[in-house]
Formats: sequence, structure tokens, C-alpha cells
Amino acid sequence: MEFVEALHEWGDFYLLLGTASAAFIALMFVAISVGVGFFTERNATGTRYFSSPVVLHFTAVMFVSALAMAPTRVPWLFVGMLGATGLVGTGIGLINTVNIVRYDDKMGVTLFDYFAYGAIPLFAYTLLVLDAGLFAIKWPWAPELMAAALLLLLLINIRNTLDLMLTVVRRQSRRP
Repeated sequence: MEFVEALHEWGDFYLLLGTASAAFIALMFVAISVGVGFFTERNATGTRYFSSPVVLHFTAVMFVSALAMAPTRVPWLFVGMLGATGLVGTGIGLINTVNIVRYDDKMGVTLFDYFAYGAIPLFAYTLLVLDAGLFAIKWPWAPELMAAALLLLLLINIRNTLDLMLTVVRRQSRRP
């Protein structure tokens, strides 16, 4: 069975992942607008290192989910776009991981945060790059690997969204 056809069997899964990602993107925008007093120039670095990548990760999950559901008959286009998404995400994930480790405002940043905001998304994008190659050679488990990478990216960023919102609430509540 051609892998493009195999992905169509996953249609409901990708519809769910894409919809969930879109909903979380919308919730992030709402949360940012509610916490407008927190997202100031003073917190710009933290916003860039923690909030912006979460929106990007949700967008990547939504994009790859849409890509998986697209009625294409051109496998190399799918492989190329999946690989490009993985490469861009890996690059951003690597830069973000380094930035988080070097981040100077350590108040509230735990050891798990280094993994949740940095290493785990980086790992998920690396899986997508690998998976593009596996789709290219028609490895039968490539759809499952892509699903696992996207699910990992979605779940860790649900956690990160909660963490961000709790951080905003805690810091806002300390303000006079």
C-alpha cells in the first residue's frame, strides 16, 4: 500500500490533532491578551524563549496534520514538506534549547522545563526529519512514527501551555 493511502487511514487521528492544535493556538492568543500586563519589554526574552516556541510547535502539529490529510498523489511533495518542517523545527528547537539553558532569569525554571521547552520538542522534530527519510524508502511503520512524534509535540506543549499560564498568573499576582 502506498504511504499516501496509508495516511488516509489516519484521517480521524490527524483531524483530532490538527483541531486540538488550532484550539491551543487560539487559547494561547487569548491567554496572552489576558496577561497583557505581563508581556512587557522587561519579559521579552522569556516570552521569546518560552511562549513563542509553544505557538510554533502547535502550528507545526496543525500543519503536518493538514499535510497528512491533504489529498495528494505526489509522495515526494509530502516527504519534502515533512522533512522541511522537521528541519526548521529542529533548527528552532536547537536554538531554543541553548537559549533556555543560558536564560538568566532562573526564577521558577525547573530541570524538567529544560526538557519540556527544549530537548523534547527538539527530539520530536528530529523524529520528523528521520520519518521523512523513512517515508521516502517506504518503511511500513513510518505513519506510526509520524503520529508518535506529533503526539509527543502536542502533549508536551499542552503541559508547556499550562506551565506558562501558571507562571503568568503567579507573577501577575505578586505585582502591586
